[in-house]
Amino acid sequence: MSAENGKNGIPDTPRGPPAPNPLRFYGTTWVDHDHGYTARRAGLAVGSLAVAAAACFVLRVAYQGLQIADIGSFVSLLMIVMFAICSALAFRHTWSGFTSRPDPDRQASMRGLLAIGFVGSLLAYFFRTFTEAPGEKLHREEYEKARAEYEKRTTRRSGNPSKKRRGK
Repeated sequence: MSAENGKNGIPDTPRGPPAPNPLRFYGTTWVDHDHGYTARRAGLAVGSLAVAAAACFVLRVAYQGLQIADIGSFVSLLMIVMFAICSALAFRHTWSGFTSRPDPDRQASMRGLLAIGFVGSLLAYFFRTFTEAPGEKLHREEYEKARAEYEKRTTRRSGNPSKKRRGK
């Protein structure tokens, strides 16, 4: 997100050390684990589990509505299998998204499946909060790589290059 400097649309080079990207609900507290990081993790774990439980309750009410409508056991079974498969796929997709950047095209094509399997995504978020802030590992790797590149760019060579020993 660098600004253009007005010279034929060439972006400015970033000045100073790179800043960490904020995580949703955590901001930049994931960098040093400060300013209520642990409390946020605990609160978000409880919150995501509560929302998942509420979603399961809503799905149960919807299932009971299908039973009252007496649409048949095949459709009821089909609905259960559909939600189970979509939740499992959403869990796996969300879990893998915490450690690597998802492909935008694949992400767009799976949007409907992820919406149906939202309980799986909530459970993935819940379980991930036990080890780290969801997405922290990926952000930390990117941040450390950017810091290393910055350090590499800013370190100066010492000594006279003409006196450098040549390997023969």
